[in-house]
Amino acid sequence: MSAAFKKAAKSGQRPHRERAQPAARRRLGLLEKKKDYRLRADDYHKKQNALRALQKKALDKNPDEFYFKMIRAELQDGVHTIKQPKDEVTPEQVKLMRTQDIKYVEMKRVAEAKKIERLKSELHLLDAEGKNPNKHVFFLDTKKEVQEFDIATHLDTLPELVGRVYNRPTIATLQKETLKGATEPAHLKKLAQQRKNQYDLLKQRIEREKAMFVVAQKIQTRKDLLDKTHKVKVKKETTNSPAIYKFKFQRKR
Repeated sequence: MSAAFKKAAKSGQRPHRERAQPAARRRLGLLEKKKDYRLRADDYHKKQNALRALQKKALDKNPDEFYFKMIRAELQDGVHTIKQPKDEVTPEQVKLMRTQDIKYVEMKRVAEAKKIERLKSELHLLDAEGKNPNKHVFFLDTKKEVQEFDIATHLDTLPELVGRVYNRPTIATLQKETLKGATEPAHLKKLAQQRKNQYDLLKQRIEREKAMFVVAQKIQTRKDLLDKTHKVKVKKETTNSPAIYKFKFQRKR
């Protein structure tokens, strides 16, 4: 109860105010308060302690002391930088690493090729964009037949189905069989979008497989250049093909 009374009594007390800089000393700036002095004093003592610790460390240092960072580090633009060791590899080791790289890239390329074949077997590429249109040639005997030729009548189908490259039933089939599958426009649109996405995926995989094939060729070319045989560059390297070199013929013993 007494503690609560003391807090209530202090709430009505006059707030303590520190005096300001006298008018005669206003040119010296703001008057330093106790909290400002504490911050300045703590910073000063922290720096003095650090200097004393460094002095003690320098006095206790063994002149014969050695550790490897003395030769592995150097000063660059005022900053200590550790020297990166060079990788010591033999030419045989480099060839082996290049071979491993080729095997990995070839493995990924074969996996992409299998995925491409699987997609092609599902899509059949009947209405893919960019595909060369198929040609269907009809042979007629006379010019009159050419002028009176009607492709829908000749194929025995509806005029609306003439433009299809697949699923083009005849009139007799339409009369006998009932419609199967999706017939609503919304469902047909959804199926068309799914088919388009599959074709886009197939196109991306084909481009990826070609890129991997080029990478494998470039790695093989760099591996062949490790040979000491005299060679002449015939064609420069491009983004789609490796460089071509002509090696001097050497008869194998």
